[in-house]
Amino acid sequence: MDPRLLIIIATFNEKENLPLLVTQLRELIPGVAILIVDDSSPDGTGKWAIGQAASCDDFFAIVRKDERGLGSATLAGFRWGLEHDFDYLATLDADFSHDPLSLVKLVETLKTDDQVGVVVGSRYVKGGQIQGWPIYRRVASRLVNWLSQFWLGLKTRDNSGAFRVYRASSLAQIELNSIQSQGYGYLEEILFRLQQKRVKIVEIPIIFRDREAGSSKASIGEGLKVVKQILLLRFK
Repeated sequence: MDPRLLIIIATFNEKENLPLLVTQLRELIPGVAILIVDDSSPDGTGKWAIGQAASCDDFFAIVRKDERGLGSATLAGFRWGLEHDFDYLATLDADFSHDPLSLVKLVETLKTDDQVGVVVGSRYVKGGQIQGWPIYRRVASRLVNWLSQFWLGLKTRDNSGAFRVYRASSLAQIELNSIQSQGYGYLEEILFRLQQKRVKIVEIPIIFRDREAGSSKASIGEGLKVVKQILLLRFK
């Protein structure tokens, strides 16, 4: 039997993008299970997801009332996926920055090598690209990734991207409740903790395109929190 794949999508105000994204994912990977973790989006994203979950056996929704943050939402998705015995847990952005077609390549990479624990869709390996970003976002992203390599010793080059597929057995090696960052910093921290467990992490190139609909949740404040988290991990 094929490994059971769960796609986890953390959302906040993504009603413009989510229905089409879900349709494309289902067409590309028939029978895939999808879990939406929504932080009570004012635009009705969570309500839409709950409606879908009520009518589809392979669609699930968690709408959180008093919690916020990409990290805590994704970790909630991981816990749910492990509890429900999925083999692979994938994450991607809801805004089409990550091409759904590339997800097929990430999954196939995990399938073909039992030693690989995580596949990262990378903007910073040969063949990877970023399209549509202003220069300040490119510089900030490069800085964060350099810091995570320099201070945390991460061997991967793209440590701040959310386009990944994890083997469930690899995630089970770390205590998810020990992840300190509830925001974007979880992306670096979880790779750091997996690398400590000697989990094999590989990168394959992707083309990252800036969103066309909706607004980005990234900010200077979030970027500073990531840098702070990297330093805390380093000196701890």
